[in-house]
Amino acid sequence: MKNRILSGMRPTGPLHLGHLFGALTNWVSLQDTHDSFFMIADWHAMMSEYEDPSRLSRFTIECAADWLACGIDPEKSTVFVQSHVKEHLELYMVFSNFVPLGWLERCPTYKEQLREVTTRELHTYAFLGYPVLQAADILIYRADTVPVGKDQVPHIELTNDIAGKFSSLYGKAIFPSVKPLLTKNPKLLGVDGRKMSKSYDNFIALGDPEEVIKKKCSAMFTDPERIKLTDKGHPEKCNIYAYYNLLKKDYAPEVYEYCIKAKVGCTECKKNLGGIVTDYLSDIRHKRAALLKDESGIRAILEKGAAKAAKVASETMAEVKKTIGLI
Repeated sequence: MKNRILSGMRPTGPLHLGHLFGALTNWVSLQDTHDSFFMIADWHAMMSEYEDPSRLSRFTIECAADWLACGIDPEKSTVFVQSHVKEHLELYMVFSNFVPLGWLERCPTYKEQLREVTTRELHTYAFLGYPVLQAADILIYRADTVPVGKDQVPHIELTNDIAGKFSSLYGKAIFPSVKPLLTKNPKLLGVDGRKMSKSYDNFIALGDPEEVIKKKCSAMFTDPERIKLTDKGHPEKCNIYAYYNLLKKDYAPEVYEYCIKAKVGCTECKKNLGGIVTDYLSDIRHKRAALLKDESGIRAILEKGAAKAAKVASETMAEVKKTIGLI
């Protein structure tokens, strides 16, 4: 049998190049080798967007369109919306009864979000407990593998701690041990030189029109040590070169050469990059637009995926209830 994976994204805004290279490209490959469950995590989105959740529905449809345009195949993978499968919250409730607060307060990503996100009030019961819901997301499908970056490994460790505590409390090991499948995230920063993030509004979205992409590229942060046109550049320190190296690798050596010899200025380099990014995303952009013209088709895919996911989740939840003594 194939190993089963569960992964997801929060529909809190447009998907961007960071999502494409940090996760989606890997997912497309994994769906050929794994029993794949890909979840649009709207309950997780609600934890930070609860003050104004009006756009979550739209972002959910657009997220699904982005996934499909990038190559996620609903015939190979189970694609669904988290809130459409009630068992996620049921298992979350079971786990919430016995997870110590200390486990959650020590979570490094929780502390990081509290520090960095200043536009929302995140000192809430739900946000503190989001790693418990993540554990429920994974374990309700008895997934044994989760593709993650290094920063998410503590969540996998916590998931195994929760599964282990369930077993010790109720005398039955229902859940498998979960292993992280480390995803190599390329160094691709936002247009301002910070981590590419929807929170920072510094991203190039998969659905951005050509003129928007070129405008964003023209404003990108470049080599801070290259002040004048005649100054020699340092490609290894320049975010622009990282884009070339990822999007057009065969051209990257030429870019490196003219940068270190100051043959081409940063303005022209950014202009060239705008065309390269536009061309790279062209196919995805057109597929995405075509998909969004038939939203009913997208909803049908999500409904079919939810039915498939619910079948697996309900079997797990039935065993959980029997084990803990509920009827």
